[in-house]
Amino acid sequence: MRRNALFGKWIALVSMALSASLWGQVRAVAPPSGPPLAGPYSPGVMAGDYLYVSGQGAHSADGGMATSFEDQVKQTLENVKAVVEAAGLTMDHVVYTQVYLENMDNFDRMNRVYARYFPKDPPARAVLGVAKLPGTPVEINAVAIRDASSRRPVTVPGYAAGEPVSPGMLTGDRLFVSGMRGRRMSDGVVPPSPADQVTLALDGMKAVVEAAGLKMANMVFVNPYLTAAIPSGVMNHLYAGRFEFGNTPARATIQVSSLPEGAQIEFTGVAVVDLSQRKAVRPKNMPPSPTASPCVFAGDTLYCSAKGGFIPGVNGGIVTATVPQQLHQTMRNLLDNLEEADMDFSSVVSTNVYLDDLSDFAAMNGLYAKYFTGVKPARTTVQQIRPGGRSPDADGIYPELEQISLIAVKPSAKH
Repeated sequence: MRRNALFGKWIALVSMALSASLWGQVRAVAPPSGPPLAGPYSPGVMAGDYLYVSGQGAHSADGGMATSFEDQVKQTLENVKAVVEAAGLTMDHVVYTQVYLENMDNFDRMNRVYARYFPKDPPARAVLGVAKLPGTPVEINAVAIRDASSRRPVTVPGYAAGEPVSPGMLTGDRLFVSGMRGRRMSDGVVPPSPADQVTLALDGMKAVVEAAGLKMANMVFVNPYLTAAIPSGVMNHLYAGRFEFGNTPARATIQVSSLPEGAQIEFTGVAVVDLSQRKAVRPKNMPPSPTASPCVFAGDTLYCSAKGGFIPGVNGGIVTATVPQQLHQTMRNLLDNLEEADMDFSSVVSTNVYLDDLSDFAAMNGLYAKYFTGVKPARTTVQQIRPGGRSPDADGIYPELEQISLIAVKPSAKH
């Protein structure tokens, strides 16, 4: 009996050592059972101190889906929870989520279910209304921290969310900023002026950053989410005034169908705590920009701006007509950024794919898979607005049909 007990202890120690060694590696995470994968991605990817969870939908393990929206949200969160627990973590380790809704009228119903999964110190969060999701009315992705003891919610004086969300979530090395909307913080009123809405959303992001003891210069990645009611020129002009020219955060500017509570714009993103760990990366074929750096490091983690099939240069533009053709150029553009940082596609741990039309989902998957032959990144895929036209203009330039943003981790963090 004593020999068996000693053997059991030895096995436990070996398992603990193996588990500890895996924390420093990039590894795919999959629950014992779950809904069928809809493409070439991992349900989750553990990279250093963080777990990246792919966008999870409302399908159960057998591929079925509940009929009520509340049960669909519950199943979606159960799928997120299953990936988190497969990494040896709990929902208390989650620091950031993004919630995608096909119908923003379901916002309050979603919140009631969501709150049950995060009863205390909920993670930072952004909620977006999109035109279409891959076979589900709701989709949620997440980021979790390995050491929950470093997780600290950030509060902002005068900010009353009225929903289960922390304005920001601080970890040992990063700040995750919730979607700060273009509305007055005191009463939630959305002013009629697009410029005023943009200013209020930027002020909200700044308030969260400063409440965490940081500055806007610490931001490494920003998602401006805006509806068609906000002119991009107005947003860019006001946004550029908040950052140093040529040293702005990486950015994925995404037009969406709707935002909660009548908002027309929100800003969400990530900041690095130690400013010395922040470094912008710009390939030589990219001029400095007042609104976005191609990529920005937060320590060993690289956050990269969304790229499409645009050929850079004086006579550049999108010169191909289909998603696979454009995706080739998109991946080339992303690889330029990665190579400038001494990385490649094997370093990518998470992507967001934005399609003009989800009917191109299968065509995108087929080509996308060819670029990731090792650990496949976590992934979220959405169609954020109704499809646009596909005809070229007078100069033979085609509309953009897809965009991809990504997060990569330096090889030194893998081993």
